[in-house]
Amino acid sequence: MKKRWWILAGVIVMSVSLFGSCTNQPEKFRNSDTDYKVSSGGIVEMIGAYIKADRTAPAPVKPIPLRQIPAAELAAPVAESAVYRLGHSTVLIRMDDQYVLTDPVFSKRASPVQWLGPKRFHPLPIDIRDLPSIKAVVISHDHYDHLDKNSIRGLKDKVEQFVVPTGVGSRLRNWGIPAEKIEELAWWESFALGSLHFTATPAQHFSGRGLTDKDSTLWASWVIEGREGRIFFSGDSGYFSGFREIGERFGPFDLTLMETGAYNKLWSSVHMLPEESVQAHLDLGGRAMLPIHNSTFDLALHDWYEPLERAQAAAKDQGVTLVTPIIGEVVRLRSPTTTKAWWKDEVRAADNLNLVTK
Repeated sequence: MKKRWWILAGVIVMSVSLFGSCTNQPEKFRNSDTDYKVSSGGIVEMIGAYIKADRTAPAPVKPIPLRQIPAAELAAPVAESAVYRLGHSTVLIRMDDQYVLTDPVFSKRASPVQWLGPKRFHPLPIDIRDLPSIKAVVISHDHYDHLDKNSIRGLKDKVEQFVVPTGVGSRLRNWGIPAEKIEELAWWESFALGSLHFTATPAQHFSGRGLTDKDSTLWASWVIEGREGRIFFSGDSGYFSGFREIGERFGPFDLTLMETGAYNKLWSSVHMLPEESVQAHLDLGGRAMLPIHNSTFDLALHDWYEPLERAQAAAKDQGVTLVTPIIGEVVRLRSPTTTKAWWKDEVRAADNLNLVTK
């Protein structure tokens, strides 16, 4: 039985300070559908779930497949827009011959400190210094696995504009990003940067980086549009009615980048189960779905490959085109193809281990 004690600590801190179950402080930002709070009994239930969890594969036993991205490839002209999954929710998008980067986390750990916390499963497919010039960095919210101080500072001179939800700009300004390079948007507000258009859309989640700042900044999903296509980036969210409204306003989408990981039924209001991620993709009118928020950090109680297994099964049942590239693999926006279920070797190994231990 393998445990990750920082997850137990994280459950306690998140439950008390971020979910706001034990405070009467007013919240600056709220969800449209569900105002999620955890009672003291809920906190006990979460801690109990962690203690009882018996996972076979909290992290990969052997290196997961990965493709190193040559810097020259990103500098060369291409005939079609594309995306590269760099890990977790960090995705490099090439559209209209410009680059957009979502939730850049290049640090070794998704944590306030680099000596403790969830450690990256795999190397980076490309280093920050090898990235091309970035037209825009898009941030979904301020949690540590989505907004990384060291990565933002490392990208400072490569990025034309940081596009963030309301309130997140103050984080960036405190880290040395010039105010003129930051665009803050509330839900349904849009910003044009050349041929690219960014719209902040609702999500059902929460924000905060410490004990006293719960929901002091906004969280969002994003619509990213250009001449060559349209992408939806979910950020983090529970399943809610907003997906259908976003689809009605902005769909269909060539590709949806959908959160599929770090879930549990105890906190499904703010993190979708994989089956809900697939349904949200359908609500949005997506043509192909790429599951993100998995396979990089151990942030919940499921086995590391379970999100991809469940998403694959749900997509098959629903007739959804699921795109599961290895880290660093190129996915063409207008012609995405389903890729090999590269995690299956670990599933078989885990199944064999279960047979031996029973």
